[in-house]
Amino acid sequence: MQLTIIGASGSFPGPGSPASCYLVTAEGVDTDGVTPKTWRVLLDLGNGALGTLQRYMMLPDIDAIALSHLHPDHFMDLCGLHVAVRWDPEGWKGIHIPVFGPTGTADRLATAYGLDPDPGMHPDFDFQTWTPREPVTVGPLTITPYPVRHPIEEAFALRVEAVEPGEPGVRGEAADQHTTTVLTYSGDTDTCDGLVEAARDADLFLCEAGFHEGRDDAIDGVHLTGKRAGATATEAGVRRLLLTHLPVWNDPMATAVEARETFAGDLAVAVSGVTYRV
Repeated sequence: MQLTIIGASGSFPGPGSPASCYLVTAEGVDTDGVTPKTWRVLLDLGNGALGTLQRYMMLPDIDAIALSHLHPDHFMDLCGLHVAVRWDPEGWKGIHIPVFGPTGTADRLATAYGLDPDPGMHPDFDFQTWTPREPVTVGPLTITPYPVRHPIEEAFALRVEAVEPGEPGVRGEAADQHTTTVLTYSGDTDTCDGLVEAARDADLFLCEAGFHEGRDDAIDGVHLTGKRAGATATEAGVRRLLLTHLPVWNDPMATAVEARETFAGDLAVAVSGVTYRV
């Protein structure tokens, strides 16, 4: 499983990055059960992300979109994708992209684009509503939503798991053992039990840190600071922590220094265009 940072800017696009969008890819087989296929799933599609995304893939190759919540910096570029699906003269050949999201996702998108909710964007997307802690499967990926704490009716952290084949045996035989790799994406949240549950023993924890200690730490229930992100990563026992959702007025190094106070493992700040092996 690989993670490519499309957008990591908090709350709105910055000069070097779109808002939240993360491309997860994993190798598997197509729906025929035989043909090899690279599966591509987007975690969020915030404003500004659709253009940058096209540097890394063709839009018709999107296999699914998983939305953490319905703030514009996490979903608004679905409006542009709707235009691509409906009006591309080359045609999308019946592609109906699954969109997993909170209750009311389809109506929220219709409102954002000024459409009547019936049919809204239903001809373009297969809208499916998250059920907390109930996994969904997209090719070789399993995605499980965990409720988190953010000032909107529904917000989720997303735990993404992929079964990876083991290493070949000494004579080149296929390995009997398989390993499960785990990527957890926090979405937007403050400290809460659901976030720790979602991140438990993750190989890579992609965690927001939109606030700074000493400036925003008294604001409850909105965002994490680097220090609180690090503490959550330590409590959850994650291997690597990747800080994201930094607004343009934050100093990334200061955020990383805060996180280092509470987390001793691998630590970095997400940068648009960088790919990580999970």
